[in-house]
Amino acid sequence: MLSRTADHLFWMGRYMERAENTARMLDVTLKALLLPQTDESALRSQRAVLSISELSDAFAARYDAVTAHNVLRFMVADPDNPSSILSSLRAARENARAVRGTLTTESWETINHTWLDFNRQVDEGMLAQDPDSVFEWVKLRSHLSRGVTLGTALKDEAFYFTQLGTFLERADNTARILDVRFADGDGAPGSRSAVGGQLDDFYYWTSILSSVSGLEIYRQVYRDVLVPERVAELLILNPSMPRSLLASLDHVCENLAMLRTGNSRECERYAGKLRAELLYAEIRPILARGLHAYLTEFLARIATLGNKISSAFLLPLTS
Repeated sequence: MLSRTADHLFWMGRYMERAENTARMLDVTLKALLLPQTDESALRSQRAVLSISELSDAFAARYDAVTAHNVLRFMVADPDNPSSILSSLRAARENARAVRGTLTTESWETINHTWLDFNRQVDEGMLAQDPDSVFEWVKLRSHLSRGVTLGTALKDEAFYFTQLGTFLERADNTARILDVRFADGDGAPGSRSAVGGQLDDFYYWTSILSSVSGLEIYRQVYRDVLVPERVAELLILNPSMPRSLLASLDHVCENLAMLRTGNSRECERYAGKLRAELLYAEIRPILARGLHAYLTEFLARIATLGNKISSAFLLPLTS
């Protein structure tokens, strides 16, 4: 397959997944704002969203104040923010259009309709009226896009590049969703600067699990009350949790194996090492080190893996 075609398919998968996970992260943040807390804590949580998305400087260049309204607008519907949901859906659609001939009709129509309908919702003011429904809609359309691909696409290189982009992005974003909790704290699962103590933690971690569709899974796995350490374990180390870091790396390695070439050995080695470290890790040493520090390093390694994938298969990255 030509590198240009592979590049479009890889980024189509990444951008669809990014739109969904941005919706999930914002959903967590909005729910957290409903908890009892000081104005300072609420401001800190908004800054955390920008910080963990590496968008603090871009936001400051466009907005005078960090408010819930401004952050929501910036992260959802700002066309000049390359990581907004709007920009992600637009990029997914443009990459799909560039390789229209490699996609099934159903896949193309799903992505195209998602882009058009999202613009309609933004124009009609749905973001201000009911942001929760917008987030749920984005998640539903991402699910639909993946389901249509799985149900209609030939299992060839085009399919594997799309899947590779999807699961690499999922690993990155699950780490970011977890790290929002600690971006302005000390990284310990039981701590929180905002008022509310254990009750606050309970509702916050419930929203975290709900945002990654993991609340029912947590109850099935642990059959016990919600404990922050176990939430972290589920979302990092459990291979049966679809959005965990380990599950995502499992799929990355599987798809890399299907795309193996003479130039991909180093890329596979790096991905396999990262997966093996997750496979044999235990949650207690991770928490003793500090979850924020661990997730920060993981995100850096995912970025390195993305660069290695680009070098092995895709178009050269532009600086």
